[in-house]
Amino acid sequence: MEIERKFLIKNIPHNLENYEKHEIKQGYLCTEPVLRIRQLDETYIITYKSNGLRTRIEEEMPLTKNSFEHLLSKTDGNIIHKTRYIIPDEQSNLTIELDCFHGIFEGLWLAEVEFPTEATADQYAPVRWFAKDVTYDGAYHNSNLSSMSQSDIASLIKECQDSIKL
Repeated sequence: MEIERKFLIKNIPHNLENYEKHEIKQGYLCTEPVLRIRQLDETYIITYKSNGLRTRIEEEMPLTKNSFEHLLSKTDGNIIHKTRYIIPDEQSNLTIELDCFHGIFEGLWLAEVEFPTEATADQYAPVRWFAKDVTYDGAYHNSNLSSMSQSDIASLIKECQDSIKL
């Protein structure tokens, strides 16, 4: 089970180089339900996610590099490239995953926090550098990003950039 909330951000942390980071490349074979393939650094994964915005079933299985590359050619829509920074949230003892998107999504920054329970998600007090909670806005789910047009992507990036105070 995956329970997560998503946020736009007000400020990009200045010390990102101090945090663990991962390079991610992913594509979608299906978006309802979600069937995603992902390269996470040098690891390859296929993931099934049930429908839902905050809480859903998530199952992962390993892929080989060759399988990933073969399936990548079968994906629909936009391939997503991003750098994910792993930032401890010291006030909640949870972890913030801050995604900096690249390529056609350059300028989009999203923060995600995963929770062990629904109650923890309900009680979470966002850190000061978070802006709008976009958990229930499906446009910010990566599976939807994969099928967006250039104009929809530009609108989403503008909303993101408008929330960031550089």
